[in-house]
Amino acid sequence: MSSEQISWLIKGVMDGSVADYQLSAWLMAVVLKGMNERETADLTMALVASGKHLDMSSIGTFVGDKHSTGGVGDKTTLVVAPLVAAAGVPIGKMSGRGLGFSGGTIDKLESIPGMLCTLSVEQFMEGVRKVGLVVAAQTPDLAPADGILYKMRDVTATVDSLPLIASSIMSKKIAAGANGVVLDVKVGSGAFMKTPEQARTLAVAMRDIGSSVGLQVRAVISDMEQPLGWAVGNSLEVREAVQTLRGRGPADLLEVALTIGANLLQMAGKASNVNEGREKLREVLQSGAGLRKLREFVANQGGDPAFIDDPDGLEPAPVQRELFAWTEGWVERIDAEAIGLASVEIGAGRKVKTDSIDHRVGFVLHSKIGDRVAEGAKLATIYAASDESASNIEPAIRGAFVMSPREVQPPLVVVEVIS
Repeated sequence: MSSEQISWLIKGVMDGSVADYQLSAWLMAVVLKGMNERETADLTMALVASGKHLDMSSIGTFVGDKHSTGGVGDKTTLVVAPLVAAAGVPIGKMSGRGLGFSGGTIDKLESIPGMLCTLSVEQFMEGVRKVGLVVAAQTPDLAPADGILYKMRDVTATVDSLPLIASSIMSKKIAAGANGVVLDVKVGSGAFMKTPEQARTLAVAMRDIGSSVGLQVRAVISDMEQPLGWAVGNSLEVREAVQTLRGRGPADLLEVALTIGANLLQMAGKASNVNEGREKLREVLQSGAGLRKLREFVANQGGDPAFIDDPDGLEPAPVQRELFAWTEGWVERIDAEAIGLASVEIGAGRKVKTDSIDHRVGFVLHSKIGDRVAEGAKLATIYAASDESASNIEPAIRGAFVMSPREVQPPLVVVEVIS
């Protein structure tokens, strides 16, 4: 497609002259045939041009952002954003809702009573200026055409496409006016990119799009063969983020958060290198400043921060059922995609865009790959809305675990960093 054709298409999406069935057909064509680098860059900038482009220069010389390509149990934003903001780097982030079997940051935040994630451009800018941290749903003013494509991709099985993923992510990053962004590109069974080669190709494509418009971009390729952390499900993941900011969270989640955050600090000039950035973030964590920033951020967007001190402030699921190991040995595999699909089935995600989400439901893992477990030890807990729902989902969760009689090494959490 020529640049003019791509521009015409996106304008048609905005004014309604391109019908849903036509857009669906085009999306499927992209999935089947792909797009070249120039077409992907043109699509990105056409999406940006469909709305406003924020100017953050009045806030500071550097405003940071991060984005995940989507995974299972991925609550990294809820950890890294408060830590980085507390370390002195403002974060202005537009996030999405769940897409396919991957959870969305906005869905997680909306499990907090009163939390407002739909903000005007003015509210977005004021939050970054006042608190140093805003996480909001895509506003109608910023890359609005991407919002239309995003919803259509979710319900037409056209999520899994490198150019569509790259253009969607980068259009939001460019429109939101950040100076630098760290991308968390997931790889494995619970990610859209199944192999390291696919993940690296996507990371490089997004880096190059950013570089072409003067945006600093780095990419962290991280493991998604198993869910990140222990919790999968909206309010359960919010609780785990609070645990992590208290210094009691899972090691894999903290490692990803520190890697992303340290790169942001270096890009912003707050650290001379990544190791110094990690140390600064650990100081922020240990001092409790990250937790205080989370509280300030939630309150500024209308949420009730009481859950930070009292986890029961987030309504628990009425049914909790524990699953136990059927044999002793080492956990060899936890199929992240199977867990993600099960989370949609139990109500933590959407099958179609009109579905409502039950923020209470999901799963908590008690063992990860490489752990040795005894027969009868707890493997996972199901949080469900009813006994019937728990019974229906139990075989899928049990089937996601593979045990080995031999010792298993845990996978690397951070596979590669691309700068």
